[in-house]
Amino acid sequence: MNVLTINLVFSTLVFGIAAKLMLLPKLARVNPRAAILPILTLHGLRHLGLMFLAPGATLPGLSTQFAYPAAFGDLLAAVLAVAALPAVATQARLAVPLLWLFNIEGTLDLAVAIALANVYEVAPYLGASYWIPAFWVPALLVTHYILFVILVRHRSAIVGRSVATPALEHSAAV
Repeated sequence: MNVLTINLVFSTLVFGIAAKLMLLPKLARVNPRAAILPILTLHGLRHLGLMFLAPGATLPGLSTQFAYPAAFGDLLAAVLAVAALPAVATQARLAVPLLWLFNIEGTLDLAVAIALANVYEVAPYLGASYWIPAFWVPALLVTHYILFVILVRHRSAIVGRSVATPALEHSAAV
């Protein structure tokens, strides 16, 4: 097992424990949008995956069979996340389909990128972009999981026309 794999697995474990202890228990008490909007905002920054194509951010020899799918898969996930933001914020009827589309594409993108990184042994060539799979990908994986939980358990509250509650206002401020 290489160091990058250890970093990815351990970071995912830490983010997963944090989510289980601090966020998942609160989901039943708050409006799901209070969790969804920050998740979409985080994923809106996935355009940073284009770093795999930026000279200087990676070292010469990085496999293009890894770099292009990883970079453009992340860009697509970012576009879908940003498109879903206003739909969720305004409780549009398209919010749930957009969330499913984003969450499935984003999760598959990460799974494919992890697999390609191992197949093409990219760790020695990542350079400054090493932090993406070592830190960023684990956070993204856990937030995709959280979003799947919300979509399955709280679908109606995403587009429901409920009035903001003190719990929602408090959770949005946290």
